Order: sequence, then C-alpha cells, then structure tokens
Amino acid sequence: MGTATARNGSTATAWRNWAGNVTATPTRVVTPASVGELQEAVRRAAEDGLRVKAVGTGHSFTAAAATDGVLVRPQALAGIRSLDRAAGTVTVAAGTALKDLNRALAAEGLSLTNMGDIMEQTVSGATSTGTHGTGRDSASIAAQIRALELVTADGGLLTCSEKENPEVFAAARVGIGALGIVTAITFAVEPLFFLTAREEPMGFDRVTAEFEEHFAENEHFEFYWFPHTGNCNTKRNNRSQGPAAPPGPVSAWVEDELLSNGLFQAVNTLGRAVPATIPSIARVASRALSARTYTDIPYKVFTSPRRVRFVEMEYALPREAVVEALRELRAMVDRSGLRISFPVEVRTAPADDIALSTASGRDTAYIAVHMYKGTPYQAYFTAAEHIFTAHGGRPHWGKVHTRDAEYFSRVYPRFGEFTALRDRLDPDRVFGNDYLRRVLGA
Repeated sequence: MGTATARNGSTATAWRNWAGNVTATPTRVVTPASVGELQEAVRRAAEDGLRVKAVGTGHSFTAAAATDGVLVRPQALAGIRSLDRAAGTVTVAAGTALKDLNRALAAEGLSLTNMGDIMEQTVSGATSTGTHGTGRDSASIAAQIRALELVTADGGLLTCSEKENPEVFAAARVGIGALGIVTAITFAVEPLFFLTAREEPMGFDRVTAEFEEHFAENEHFEFYWFPHTGNCNTKRNNRSQGPAAPPGPVSAWVEDELLSNGLFQAVNTLGRAVPATIPSIARVASRALSARTYTDIPYKVFTSPRRVRFVEMEYALPREAVVEALRELRAMVDRSGLRISFPVEVRTAPADDIALSTASGRDTAYIAVHMYKGTPYQAYFTAAEHIFTAHGGRPHWGKVHTRDAEYFSRVYPRFGEFTALRDRLDPDRVFGNDYLRRVLGA
C-alpha cells in the first residue's frame, strides 16, 4: 500500500478502510496513550500546517477519516473510565470497541438500550457517523450519549452535555469528525435485560402492506428483501422475562456462519464472476433461511458477525415514505439489467434532537443497499440514490453517497447551526478533509 516519511523520520503506512474502497497516505500516524498526548499531537499538527483526523476501525465507506496530514489512531485510549449506577451512566474512552464495551457492561449487569448490527467499531467512530440499529422507541447509539469530551483545534479539552456547553452537545454527538477529536463518551445504560428474537420469512407484498403494523407492534422490527425475488426475512426483537435460550450450536452455525458468512461469501464470489447466476442464487438463498425464535442478552441478539466484505449506501427517509420508496427500488431493479446479490435492509428510528443525526426531528426509516466488494456498484447506487433523494432522504454519514452541502442545507433544518459551530470551534479547518469540504462546505 506504500509508505510516507514522517517528520520524525518514522514511516506512516497508507491507510485503507474495511471495504477497501478508500485509501489515504498520511504524513504521520500517531497513537496517543493519553488525552494529553493527543492534545499535544493536535497542537503540533497545527504548528506544522497539517490537518488531523482520527480513525477508528475503518468501517465507514466514505472518506470521512481520510487525511494526508496526521492520522490519529485512538485505540490506546480505551476502557471504561467510570460507572455511575445511580445515574445510569458509563463513561468510556473513545477508542474502546463496541464489542468490548458490550461485554464489559454485561459483566456488570448493564446494557445499552439499543445498538447496531455489528460491534467492531470504536464508540467514537460509530457515534460520530450516526450508527444505528432499529427501534420503535429507542434511537441510535449517539442518541444514548449523555456527555462528551473532545480535543478542539487549539489543543484544548472541551466537555459538553445538556447542561455544559449545550450548543456543542446538540451537534457533537454526530459530529463527523468536524468539531474535534472525541476522547470520552458518557452513555446512558440500564440493567441488563433479555430480548426474544423472532426471525421469519415473509413475502415482499405482505411485509410492505403490513409495515406500519409490524412497526407498531414490535420494539425492534427490521427486514431484508432479496432483489430478483418476492422474498423477505423479518426480524422482531422484543423484551422478555427470559431465561436465555440462545440458538443451538448447530442452528447458530448454519444460520450465522454457513448461510450468512461462509456460503454467502461463496455465492457472492460466484455472482461477481458470473452475474447471470445471481437471480437464481437469490431465489435459492432467500428460501434457505428458516423461521427461528431465541432469547438472549441484548448484544447477542442485536449484533451478528459480518465477514463478507461489501460496499454500502444507506438513506434515512421519513418513515411514511419508506414503503413507497422500497417498491420503487424493486421496480427499478426488475426493469434494469442490474444483478444484485446482497439483500436490501430496512430499519427504523424515532426522531431525535441531534443537529445532523439522520433522524433529526423526524420519525425515520432506513433503506440500505449493498454490493459485494469488488463488484461495480455505481449504477445500482446511483439509481437507488435518485429514488431516495426524491423522498428527501438523508444519507448515512459513513456510507457511500454523492450529496453535498447544498443538498444537506435543504434536508437538515439545523444544518446552519452545525456549520456555524464548526466555524467557531475550527475556523482554520484543522480537522478538515476533502469529504467534509464536500458535505459541509468550505
């Protein structure tokens, strides 16, 4: 991937994201072991005229973290700082992986209320880009934040919450790395609980006709549609009294490892080599999943392993528009020559009060489209994006899209509030890069 010589004589290896669609060659890479070291790295970069970006595990599909300046790897800033059971909060260092946080909380008899479907990301990377799961009443990971600490462009340390620097708190929970480098996050947590998951195949026409009903009846509802078929797989997660009754080892291996990873990898590799086989594969694959019900603690139900690499676009739509948009997407695929081997994912979130959250100020449903790594995705994503933007869609900040600041100023009522705060906190764009110039303006 190449190297770059840093000022101190060490070499900085080119960085590549998880999907392999974004690369960057920083001037130097720093791995601070303390907040003080991070503050010094930011000050030094500013003195050298270099821009600074922090990068988590690279699960974003955009160049949100790419830089030719100083790349900060925060993984050494990890672990739980404090736990306040009375307040129902946990403060965790920014480089902590979600999987480590989930396991540590479970060991303490605690849990986040909601989470996404993978947990490899750092807590700061996941929240800064608006990572979410699905929920009728409970929102994204960022909406569960109660306080933030971040290093600002002058190397200072700023804390914010609803009571302290509230205007920063209103924006920085989904800050896309534009306002500073997050060093610690305080999340709301609650006593550990059980979820019962019910997975069930269902026809496209039925699930779309009954979408509002499924949404209203379940705490967490999502479904996957398999392009080139009329088949979907639904998942309903609801709280239960327990006890834990996880899938048996054979069932878990067949569903989560063979069908979702091993076999899925093989059929995608075949589909990439011979696209004409994809519709037939999709019909077989969409019928291979069977209904199952299981109960476990939250992170074991919400999350699952994802080892088949892909590129993804996801748009947040007003919830009342999602069924129409999905039907338009299906009609587009059916009349095109596209061959789509990945299912389309549909999830929901309630409105929140974060300036650039994709669910800011409106009840939301998400449609995510994927293509297998190495497969040309532009034609599919361009056609899908045309449908989503016609419904006032807001793209996920960490997933592929072509929108710019002019578009965002129209679909985010609080866009100007965010950019004004950025002008105040980072007037010289120490934390800027090409992606932020496009989505936030110069």
